[in-house]
Amino acid sequence: MAPSSTPATPTARPRKARGEGQWALGHREPLNPNERIKKDDNPLNVRDRIENIYAHSGFASIDPQDLRGRFRWWGLYTQRKAGIDGGRTAVLEPHELEDEYFMLRVRIDGGALNLAQLRVIADISSEFGRDTADITDRQNIQLHWIRIEDMPEIWRRLESVGLQTTEACGDCPRVVLGSPVAGITADEVLDGTPAIDEILKRYIGDPQYSNLPRKFKSQISWLADGPYETNDISFVGVVHPQHGPGFDLWVGGGLSTNPRLAERLGVWVPLDEIPDVWEGVVGIFRDYGYRRLRHRARLKFLLADWGVAKFREVLEKEYLGRALIDGPPPELPAKPIDHIGVHKQNDGRNYVGAAPVVGRTSGRQLNQLADLAEEHGSDRVRLTAYQKLLVLDIADDKVEPLITGLRGIGLEARPSAWRRGTMACTGIEFCKLAIVETKARGEELVARLEETLKDFDADISIHINGCPNACARTQVADIGLKGQLVLNEHGQQVEGYQVHLGGGLGMAQGQTSGFGRKLRGLKATAEELPAYVEKLARHYLDGRASKDETFADWVVRADEELLK
Repeated sequence: MAPSSTPATPTARPRKARGEGQWALGHREPLNPNERIKKDDNPLNVRDRIENIYAHSGFASIDPQDLRGRFRWWGLYTQRKAGIDGGRTAVLEPHELEDEYFMLRVRIDGGALNLAQLRVIADISSEFGRDTADITDRQNIQLHWIRIEDMPEIWRRLESVGLQTTEACGDCPRVVLGSPVAGITADEVLDGTPAIDEILKRYIGDPQYSNLPRKFKSQISWLADGPYETNDISFVGVVHPQHGPGFDLWVGGGLSTNPRLAERLGVWVPLDEIPDVWEGVVGIFRDYGYRRLRHRARLKFLLADWGVAKFREVLEKEYLGRALIDGPPPELPAKPIDHIGVHKQNDGRNYVGAAPVVGRTSGRQLNQLADLAEEHGSDRVRLTAYQKLLVLDIADDKVEPLITGLRGIGLEARPSAWRRGTMACTGIEFCKLAIVETKARGEELVARLEETLKDFDADISIHINGCPNACARTQVADIGLKGQLVLNEHGQQVEGYQVHLGGGLGMAQGQTSGFGRKLRGLKATAEELPAYVEKLARHYLDGRASKDETFADWVVRADEELLK
């Protein structure tokens, strides 16, 4: 009998790395429900169905994939059904959370409106949206209580004055932020508006760029007066020592549950090349972005894995076909710019920046604003990325009458530090993702602090968010409040906030960007919030080294007990 032999151990095959759904690497198969929806039909096509079918047959006729997917490409989200508490947000199915009404986001690139446009938005709010309107921190205006039956007429009115909702939401290039004083301030060397206009003309609504892995946020501004470090792409003004005025390119910013600040690519881009470079970065995102997992699909994750050097190399070699010019970083202003108050324009006239409370306005107030602007010689209004607004082109002798008129309709050009620095997202009133109330809490907080700390003499930002997604940029605020359910002193689950302290962006010389301190277990119920913020502000006033020490700098060195 032949001797037995031990069978050879099979060689283990190397495990193939799982793809991330990158089109450029051949991973075209849809990998999650959102990708399947986009593959089945380009979301831009849904407008025809809205106008020709759903507007006539009503809410019940809407295909679920259109309703919860493709509608976003035209600025439409179903709003939250009233009366559903935050504890049920994560457990109910979408159809159980949603009402038969919509939030509509009107796209206002660069935040620029003339009075005809402002009046159309105001009238739509009053006639179709129960007089609701919010100025967002993306320079848009959001309306609520919109019926699908009214959308054809709403689009007709918006487009008759040059406004649109195209790609105001969805996995596509969203509104392009710009300086609200572009073209009118003496502090600006080069106006970025032509680049914004060219991007809108070339690319918005183009099917070639309407299917990105996730949202794509942009900003083009000479001044560092917007949150440029939190966008997927930003162009910030800079003077090159040899080539003159141009723009510094930043990529890969984004907050939400995995916050990351944008990074410089180290290149100088002339104004007329911005649209091509912008297209190249969008192309990289479309082709190399991660589509397998929705929570890793933003550009920031690709940049984190590649690094700046590889990203620049791919941009230059594969998308532009040329090298970009090395460039210096932007020179930041001495102090952060928010444009509130009275400021000179480059033509000798003035612009007046005013604050609603946490961005909440109404159709009636917007119409009153248009009347006031016209009465005082202006035809132009601008929105900021901080839920504020500006009236342009005011003669010297009209400034004080305008300020008085604005105050009379609830807009304050000389606001308290609290009204000036507080923002809030939509919250549980209308948003299906929210856990807690935000707008009303913000209004209550501002009113309380204006009573108890009326003469507070420092700049302080308070950003209130109804969930972890950070639409109100909670991680980069002096006091960031992330909505969640917490236990009160009686052990009952109530609305509250996790507290982030000392975050900020590099908006001025000497400022360091960062997400601040998140102390373990630091939370406040909604009821406790005003007293907590008041106590914290008093500790800061008592403990700051000088009037020049910012809240964020104080937080870094403050004893933990003073922050609780």
